[in-house]
Amino acid sequence: MAKYIVKRVVMAIITILVVACVTFVLMMSVPGSPFNDEKITPEQRAMMEEKYGLDDPLPAQMMRYLGGIITRGDFGVSLKMQKDRPVLDIITEKFPLSASIGVVALCWAICLGIPLGCLAAYNRGKWIDSLLRVICTLGVSMPGFVVATFLLMLFCNDGGPFKFLGINVIFNPTEDGWLAYLMPCLALGLYPMCYIARLTRSSMLDALGQDYIKTARAKGLMTPKIIFKHALRNAVIPVITYLGPLTAFTLVGGFVVETVYTIPGLGRYLVQSVQNRDYFIIMGTTIFLATLVVIMNLVVDILYRVVDPRIDLTKGE
Repeated sequence: MAKYIVKRVVMAIITILVVACVTFVLMMSVPGSPFNDEKITPEQRAMMEEKYGLDDPLPAQMMRYLGGIITRGDFGVSLKMQKDRPVLDIITEKFPLSASIGVVALCWAICLGIPLGCLAAYNRGKWIDSLLRVICTLGVSMPGFVVATFLLMLFCNDGGPFKFLGINVIFNPTEDGWLAYLMPCLALGLYPMCYIARLTRSSMLDALGQDYIKTARAKGLMTPKIIFKHALRNAVIPVITYLGPLTAFTLVGGFVVETVYTIPGLGRYLVQSVQNRDYFIIMGTTIFLATLVVIMNLVVDILYRVVDPRIDLTKGE
């Protein structure tokens, strides 16, 4: 196991470096400049590009950027939105809020999605199975902005618990307490919950048809014990696979959800940085997200062994 983890860590570092290189090349290849402003003269633009090294050849810029990340953990500075502020400080400031909303959304999605999937599989072909499939299909098919807007209409009418700011709700945890997290967490967690329920149902149906389940029933075991102890252990493995990248993207925050609810998190800030061509913020956030995905995939591989000790992680290497 230790040898496997070391190997995966090395592969993770290589993957992150590749993502950094690709992101850098793509960003620097986009036409235009962060300093394209009518108020900035060509001479001033040239001076700004020289200050941040944007006038150097692309290979030299990339080597300098990667060298700063590897040796000093330096992801550059904001070019426009928070001028000259280190990108790492911005990520450190914005990420906790996005992560808090993401954790709550993920928790309710898992805690509700898995039992609903088991319930639908156990009642296969009955009305409750059909109802849950319709609900989950709707939840998976609806875009995030549709869900977020529907919740705004539901909770922000006259007498509702939230306030309007144009088309957005004012996200104010200081005054509203847990109510401020209600709509963002519901909107962010609906799709994962529905997808987890569908995935659990499919995996559970396959597990319930196995011989060891028939043997457990022949021994007279109670149905809840068969489902949650024997069948779920194998059925939950595809769910764990899905939860790896899902957790990373949810912790960073839903871009649409944070934009609709005016949440000053990392996801909304990334959207704003794209609009403002703030190159180093875009690259730093992308590398941060890639790092989270790689870490969560490693955690998922380890959880495989925890859920089912028979799985050999080193097999096939």
